[in-house]
Amino acid sequence: MFHHVKIRNIEIYHPQNTVDNAYYIEHFKKQGKDVEGFLNHMGKKKRHIIKDPEETGLTMAIKAVEKAFESSELTMKDIDMILFSTQAPEYSIPSNAMMIHEAFKGKSNTRVMDINASCAGMTIAVEQVSMYMRANPQMKRALVIGSEQLSILSNPKEEISYATLADAACAVILEKTTENTGFIDAEYHTYSANTDKILYPIEGMSGVLSGRGEGKFLRFLPFDTSFGAPITDRMIEDLLSRNHLKIQDINAFCLSQFAYSDSTRLQERFQIDMNKILYVGDRYGYTGTSSPFIAFYEGVKSGKIQRGDLVLFWTVGAGHQFIAMLFRY
Repeated sequence: MFHHVKIRNIEIYHPQNTVDNAYYIEHFKKQGKDVEGFLNHMGKKKRHIIKDPEETGLTMAIKAVEKAFESSELTMKDIDMILFSTQAPEYSIPSNAMMIHEAFKGKSNTRVMDINASCAGMTIAVEQVSMYMRANPQMKRALVIGSEQLSILSNPKEEISYATLADAACAVILEKTTENTGFIDAEYHTYSANTDKILYPIEGMSGVLSGRGEGKFLRFLPFDTSFGAPITDRMIEDLLSRNHLKIQDINAFCLSQFAYSDSTRLQERFQIDMNKILYVGDRYGYTGTSSPFIAFYEGVKSGKIQRGDLVLFWTVGAGHQFIAMLFRY
């Protein structure tokens, strides 16, 4: 019997165009702002930004999926479910997952849908699909995609979005297995008191479509983020405790790549070997939904993550929704 769901393979795609800190330092200097300290705190050096007008979150996703099929020697005919995670969809109707299905000519009984859980989306999608696959005997393989063109939403007057957000896509193929590996467990925490702080479109879709606002840029208001640390610590402690694990048992930590300070705080709190924390936000910028999995991809590619390793994923979506997930690669 197939009781486990593993990551068969993972691939990414990002635009070739890169923008380094010098551009943003000069950009905000013209506005009378010194952002060097901010960039150091966030741990950003370069980010991939779409320059080609023909490139979108959907075209990036298609290229990531192409690479995933090539490296796994599978086709869309082998996929029973497509889940596309994005908070910046190229289309609302039909779903972006439907577009992927058509691009690769999937079979007629494939389940296709989009999910939006903000930046927590792809991690939640992997958890949800893993649980569904374990419960449904008809499901053998699923394709989970995280892709978004965040740079198009960033406000040129606000460093928190303009100098941080970037563009990338990630595709993961999940597969049932008899091996004692794959998805283990996940922990959630929803704290919805900040739903007005990170908002797009600001006026709501009805406001934009009725002409009451432009809806052009993301709003990212300052707020007290101190509530997040105790929530995150408790989630990780509970997740480890109920699976009879210690922090030392975890081989790799694939965390949100929003701010490097998140990684250093967790390292100090749990006394984690910093070599186990995979930070790639300095090279990729912040790619939203895909960011923990791009860190995972780089870990696999570099050999820091090997088959059989225990991996802890953690991220948070606007509003806010936290998820921590245990996976044996």
